[in-house]
Amino acid sequence: MDIKSLPDAIEWQAKHAEEGGAPGTAKVIRGLLAAAKTNTATGRRMANWQGLTLKDAMPLRINGGLHNLVLTGEDTRLGAVYGGQMTDQSAVNALVCELVETYDARLLPWLDGPPQTNEAGRSASLMAGLLWLAQHVPGQFEMLELGSSAGINTMMERYFFDLGGVRTGPGNSPMRIAPEWKGGPPPSTSPRIIAIRGCDVAPIDLGDPESAMQLKSYVWPEATARMGRIDAAVDLARERAPDVVKQDAGSFVAEALSRPQEDDVTRVLFHSIVWQYVPDDQQEAIRAAMAEAASRATAQKPLAWVSLETNRETFRHELHVSYWPGGETASLLACAHPHGAWVEWLYD
Repeated sequence: MDIKSLPDAIEWQAKHAEEGGAPGTAKVIRGLLAAAKTNTATGRRMANWQGLTLKDAMPLRINGGLHNLVLTGEDTRLGAVYGGQMTDQSAVNALVCELVETYDARLLPWLDGPPQTNEAGRSASLMAGLLWLAQHVPGQFEMLELGSSAGINTMMERYFFDLGGVRTGPGNSPMRIAPEWKGGPPPSTSPRIIAIRGCDVAPIDLGDPESAMQLKSYVWPEATARMGRIDAAVDLARERAPDVVKQDAGSFVAEALSRPQEDDVTRVLFHSIVWQYVPDDQQEAIRAAMAEAASRATAQKPLAWVSLETNRETFRHELHVSYWPGGETASLLACAHPHGAWVEWLYD
């Protein structure tokens, strides 16, 4: 679903925030329509946005900048909106306009790049996918992530998971992933991640406090548990930094798939809430590269594709897993909250 109209894109993103349990964020996003009419550089850039507004996630870009004002203490007035004390949309519109006018130069650069919504909670679905996958292919995994941002999910082998009563991962980990679980439990297998790395066109350094604050700015303020997960990820990154290279998704996949693969190790391409940001030509290149690699896959050197992405028609975030040889048709295993608060296991 491609949306080119600014009002439609803003309303879609606002509804998406509401679906994700962030009503205050939804009101701020709706306020962007009024802000786009202000006589500011930020407003003019929003009003004249080129390209697919929804695909570019423009509303989330500027929303991150507005949240950053609150987090840094520069201007905390939006805290009343996020906290539910200010609920009148017209009042919110006026406040958003005032903030854009006051902090025009500070907010404008937030429109330069897509939001970095790295979220450890999404690894619950990804790990559940590996538990299922380990029934069908060797349970040793070489993991390759697209759009890794700060590399939070490239540290998932260091997280402890409780997935519907199925526990995996180091019990002493500071990162505890235990979403509300709906439906039956995933398979109780023993996946082992022996290597994991990722790519991003603009990776964030978790070791840099300013960069970590930027990452927090993209978090919807209502999701307080997510802030704690970022802090836990920062602690783990201090112990051992995630392996993330600055590279576009297309070339990363082509290069990774060309490397020798060990016997009895499954090579897994994975990503979460990032596919919409990958340019169309790179999406096609990745599909072609995966198809070519799949044609060479064997029982000793399997290939898999695990994705947690948004179905834009239903607002649901769906976990799909394919593997080669034998599981070419993608299986829909679960739906999940966009930030990992719950997972609904669908596979019988």
